[in-house]
Amino acid sequence: MANSFKQIIEKVKAQPMKKVAVAVAQDEPVLEAIRDAKNNKIADAVLVGDKEKIISIGEKIGMDMNEFEIVDEKNAKKAALKAVELVSSGKADMMMKGLIDTASFLRAVLNKEVGLRAGKQMSHIAVFEIPGYDRMIFLTDAAFNMYPELKEKVDIINNAVKVAKAIGIETPKVAPICAVEVVNEAMPATLDAAALTAMNNRGQIKGCIVDGPLALDNALSEEAAKHKGVSGPVAGHADILLMANIEAGNAMYKCLTYTTESKNGGLLAGAAAPVIVTSRADSPETKMNSIALAALVAHNK
Repeated sequence: MANSFKQIIEKVKAQPMKKVAVAVAQDEPVLEAIRDAKNNKIADAVLVGDKEKIISIGEKIGMDMNEFEIVDEKNAKKAALKAVELVSSGKADMMMKGLIDTASFLRAVLNKEVGLRAGKQMSHIAVFEIPGYDRMIFLTDAAFNMYPELKEKVDIINNAVKVAKAIGIETPKVAPICAVEVVNEAMPATLDAAALTAMNNRGQIKGCIVDGPLALDNALSEEAAKHKGVSGPVAGHADILLMANIEAGNAMYKCLTYTTESKNGGLLAGAAAPVIVTSRADSPETKMNSIALAALVAHNK
């Protein structure tokens, strides 16, 4: 089991390099991540976009452009579709967003003819390496699903479980995070948490242990759980934090990013192949971690 991004990268290096198709690749931070991923034997890439701009930026940041396949397509939406087609046809193993707005990028991913639809709800999984913790923490969903209903939460859990298993967690522990650790009919998230726990107990959600509702302290801290008298297989030992909505998830993501010395990477799961959607505010290290994580998921598809 990998407990750090260094270990994830070592796992990826031990296997043949996967290939990422970059949609609208003429973006310096993204090309820096692609350069570092190739140099570290994490992933190869096909760069789709404005060839002249890609080469210009690549040479500026010290990329050997002879090592990369470039598909010249100056129209951003057509470039995104071409990148998707490379993945759906098996010429690339995963997809990454470049200099294109997220809505247009995702429309290409979900295109009915060449897209990566898999009949499931897509969701974002952020993986955090936090100093002082003996395990990596999976946070979902902080970026894609706004107010998921119970059925969508089932898919969100399943997506996160697959990513957790890819890094070697045999039976991930899932905590549906709420403000309290008891069921309260005035708090819908606690009702969903109880339902998800029952579904897991009855075999409707497989490959993991779900137990909730749990407050954040009870999910992460064994001491806090004991102090509050909260028991169960997940209390204090959660791997996956299922957030109630995007506000809670996004606030948690940014709190960990900006107030701790944590490292993170993330991807969209639930499509036919891993999809990397990074922010321009993400560091080059975060982008490379995301590529490594997606490559590991692709290996374990």
